[in-house]
Amino acid sequence: MSRKSLMISCAALGLMLAGGAATHAQEQSAEAATDAAVEAADINMLFEEYDAAQLELSPLSKSFRGMRDDDYAEWGDFSDAAAVADEELLQATAAKMRTNFNVNELSEGDALSYRLFDAMAKRSAERFKFRKYDYIFDQMRGAQSQLPAFLINIHRVSDADDAAAYVSRLEKLGPAVDQLIVATRNQADDGVLPPDWVFPYVISDIENILDQSGNPVLEDFDKKIDGLSIEESAKNALKLEAATAWNSRARPAFARLLDEMKRQQAVAPTDDGVWRFPEGEAYYKALLANYTTTDLSADEIHNIGLREVERIHGEMRAIMKQVEFEGSLQDFFQYTRNGDQFFYTSREEYIADAQAKIDALGEKMPEFFGVLPTDPLQIKAVEAFREKSAGKAFYQRPAPDGSRPGTYYVNLYNLRDMSKNELEALAYHEGLPGHHLQLSIQTQLGDVPPFRRFGGITAYSEGWGLYSEELGKDMGFYTDPYSDFGRLGMELWRACRLVVDTGLHHKRWSREEAIQYLTDNTPNPDGDIRKAIERYAVYPGQATAYMIGKLKIMELRERAKTALGGEFDIRGFHDTILKSGPVPLSIMEENVDAWIEAEQS
Repeated sequence: MSRKSLMISCAALGLMLAGGAATHAQEQSAEAATDAAVEAADINMLFEEYDAAQLELSPLSKSFRGMRDDDYAEWGDFSDAAAVADEELLQATAAKMRTNFNVNELSEGDALSYRLFDAMAKRSAERFKFRKYDYIFDQMRGAQSQLPAFLINIHRVSDADDAAAYVSRLEKLGPAVDQLIVATRNQADDGVLPPDWVFPYVISDIENILDQSGNPVLEDFDKKIDGLSIEESAKNALKLEAATAWNSRARPAFARLLDEMKRQQAVAPTDDGVWRFPEGEAYYKALLANYTTTDLSADEIHNIGLREVERIHGEMRAIMKQVEFEGSLQDFFQYTRNGDQFFYTSREEYIADAQAKIDALGEKMPEFFGVLPTDPLQIKAVEAFREKSAGKAFYQRPAPDGSRPGTYYVNLYNLRDMSKNELEALAYHEGLPGHHLQLSIQTQLGDVPPFRRFGGITAYSEGWGLYSEELGKDMGFYTDPYSDFGRLGMELWRACRLVVDTGLHHKRWSREEAIQYLTDNTPNPDGDIRKAIERYAVYPGQATAYMIGKLKIMELRERAKTALGGEFDIRGFHDTILKSGPVPLSIMEENVDAWIEAEQS
């Protein structure tokens, strides 16, 4: 692949520097008058060219954005060399930015973009040093499920050319999987393997893909082809090409992956935390800094979790009193964990109720937000082939061109893991006013660089999602005390994450110790608890961002209410948080302080 696309043009910058040689005061005055406009154009060009170069390295990123060009038939390069090229592109762009631009001379908006890009590059550089510890195949984000899910959920088929690109991706899926097999084998040879209990999940995903009785990828392709307005003979020909590509190239590669996963399973470790790696302590420290955008230590995060667990337990006891429950908090946990009345008996009923809650909240959005989402939102059950291993719920952002709605995925594999009490909080977190609102607004921020429109900062986005759960109460919902208890349960869950994530990866807890902590301190069902701990084990540090981010947003809201008194406008506060796009928590604080000052003046 040509490296010329990675170069940043210096033409406009050259014009600006040339002006420094002028000797006439009039020329200097004219230059000063245009410096700001020229410089703004230059730094935005830098970011645009970075985005274009990065997209050239990632056909999948293009598809996620709804872009369809010659790369629509490609997977891209999954090698470590490709990852290094991507990181080098980021760091080279950051170096050019620091050399050629003075943040203090930029406009307010461009200065913010400078600072965000600089912070992103620094976090990435620290994180990238430990990439050898990232699992390629696990039950959360493993390629064994993500690649098929990409074809099903992202690859659109609007005409015969799109269908041909799908077939091409099926043909090239085999080599892509083989490339990842080599990578995971090299990792394993270096002693980097996920815990042994991960492998049954991964193996199950692969076996579901290999099942001849109903391949989910080919079923998806056939459904998309049936929706095209082309001759029946052309449809049949395309279906045959897809089946041939799958059976001759993709399926054998997945069979080889199955063999490799079984080989690794036999030698996989029984310890769960990343402390077991040679540089595990430094790795975990880098992860915490990356996800929370703070310099909080593992011990500090652990202690914040313990404090928040105690606070939320007190609020839960108030709910117990409200519903006149006799017994201890643990007794109440057992009651809500096991009572049949707290669970659905059909997937359809769950989805219908979740939709009704989001619809009702949507009607009140204008009272709390000045900027509203422009993209539609749909609720979908996680596909059958990956529901056993997938997380409890997650959100997929809309395509910027409007071709794909925002999607709230809910995992209904086991309805006994999905309490009715938590339905509202989960829907508000993933849908409205949570991720769908935040990501729809972010995606449509046409006046900021692409890295801000399409990037992410976990403490910001997940902090907003958790904040949105409580905001639903401020908006007048959770009228059922058990649903309000479910909201507290979800918040408690995130507080406990601070304890168990640091417990697993810093304090060297076993998986069973972490499971027991959640069993003792939360009302969640056993299956929910086990799946959560398994998530934290393979996704270290990420789970700490939710509560850290939410606490900062709540702190800033209280600061604004105290400073502004009766002049406090909740819509203005929310717009201040959302209209910047994702920012580190320190910059979020600066933005809110600036808004307070502007409101006071």
